[in-house]
Amino acid sequence: MRRAGHTEPRTNVKPTILVASTSRSFSPSRLAMALVNAGCEVKAVCPSRHPLLKTRAVGQFHTYHGLTPLISFAAAIATTKPDLVLPFDDLATLHLHDIYDRELRRGKEGAPTCALIERSLGAAASFPVVYARTTTMELAEQEGVRVPKSEVIRSADDLRKSIAQMGFPLVLKANATSGGDGVSIVRTLEEAEHAIGALSAPPLLARAAKRALIDQDMTLVWPSLLRRRYVVNAQTFVAGREATSAIACWKGTVLAGLHFEVVKKQDEGGPSTVLRLIDNAEMSSAAEKMACRLKLSGLHGLDFMLEANTRNAYLIEINPRATQVGHLTLGPGRDLPAALYAAVTGEAIRTAPKVTENETITLFPQEWIRNPESPYIRSGYHDVPWEEPEFVRDCINRRSQQSSWYSRQKWIQAMSSVRRPRS
Repeated sequence: MRRAGHTEPRTNVKPTILVASTSRSFSPSRLAMALVNAGCEVKAVCPSRHPLLKTRAVGQFHTYHGLTPLISFAAAIATTKPDLVLPFDDLATLHLHDIYDRELRRGKEGAPTCALIERSLGAAASFPVVYARTTTMELAEQEGVRVPKSEVIRSADDLRKSIAQMGFPLVLKANATSGGDGVSIVRTLEEAEHAIGALSAPPLLARAAKRALIDQDMTLVWPSLLRRRYVVNAQTFVAGREATSAIACWKGTVLAGLHFEVVKKQDEGGPSTVLRLIDNAEMSSAAEKMACRLKLSGLHGLDFMLEANTRNAYLIEINPRATQVGHLTLGPGRDLPAALYAAVTGEAIRTAPKVTENETITLFPQEWIRNPESPYIRSGYHDVPWEEPEFVRDCINRRSQQSSWYSRQKWIQAMSSVRRPRS
């Protein structure tokens, strides 16, 4: 009988997956667990004290050092010799792009690493495209994908022209940013001018230092020290509901996909915490067209807006990395880890049993951190990995540290109402 969170061994072949993370988010741990259940051997490169270290899924760890990022990633790749590298945040993807460029210049000596990175992410020609928001939207439009109008803002005149054409509210987005940091919705010229200055500017040194010293997150250090400015894009505002897709693809072909409507978010610009599984032909078609056009491989995410009156799906962004829902196994065609395993080994896709029939997915610990008394903890499928008690405890401790007012006893009471899966 299948135990909760585990599947029977499938084959003697165990592809090695290197999970790469530059920040201490919880989501890479969930993906690592799912990859192991799919039959993979998982190793990781991540900052010290990462939640990945609290799981039994990862067999080998390599420390990510924010001040020497490429050395950290290159050493992990050289030691683990992975079949795939799966980045879990935008900075990790950018590091892989930089390593690819460096190894390409080395010729034959760098060819194996270049091949690995292309096998993991897709064709190298797509690397500069996926972080150029306006270029991505232009390519999508060429493929017949519904997108909002987008333009690069290079000057004050560009901003005024975009406002004249698109009107307010207007969405301003900085390239190579994520997690809501690089997005601003503006409603007046004054707001737009202020947002352009803030979005294009390098991170303040004080902010980078605070994140490095207090949060132990080095992601802003180099952008701050190098004083590189960000390219900002203007995008037509689409009124409606946010939606998101996660796909596993191989050489331009989508092997599996998950499509969700966003129910709750951490905050206005932050990540989702509650989602509803949906079937949406337009989102699915857009994912297939973009994967084919960019020759994508590995795990990727696409963000959409579902227009309020028409429910038309507008593609607004591509995330060239694994996203926080990629670990969910929700039936045939909706099991990304199984699809990747099959692609690497050449075997047929063998989907794991569905984790739930409930279409509402309450992400743990994201929604619990947002609101420990959220009704979705009870009404949705609360995605708690009970088979990894040390990881769950780490989530509890981090939440307790963040909110001293929220007692451990209240957490126990909240969790006691959720049925624990039987082993």
